[in-house]
Amino acid sequence: MSARVGLQVAHRRYVPYGHAHYGGALVDGAYLLGLFGDVATELCIRGDGDEGLFASYADVQFRAPVRAGDVVEARGQIIRVGNRSRTIEFSCVVVCRAQPERGGSAAQVLEPPLVAAVATGTVVVPSPTVAGEAVASDG
Repeated sequence: MSARVGLQVAHRRYVPYGHAHYGGALVDGAYLLGLFGDVATELCIRGDGDEGLFASYADVQFRAPVRAGDVVEARGQIIRVGNRSRTIEFSCVVVCRAQPERGGSAAQVLEPPLVAAVATGTVVVPSPTVAGEAVASDG
């Protein structure tokens, strides 16, 4: 395991109608932040062997609506590795969208995908240890 700049993961998920929060089957932005948290957790596991903890967002931009019935892809990529911190760039795109006006189960693939949100966040992981003793590090 080695956290490194460039390490990335992606999750795809169908957005169920039970997550619609506003008129027009709109999903709240917190849903996307939850997806970013899941992506960050996998990055920490792959890079550090630990789930890590989300510390902060430096920037979050919601660029397009997400609706119930969408299929979204959340991606994350480590852009900076510190002693215990990892800075991650996130994006969430809508890859498929329901088309209820065509029928109850009608949907389409979006080409190109619609960018719904982007963000930058920081996670922290435990200090490396050897036999229960903290290992000194530079950074």
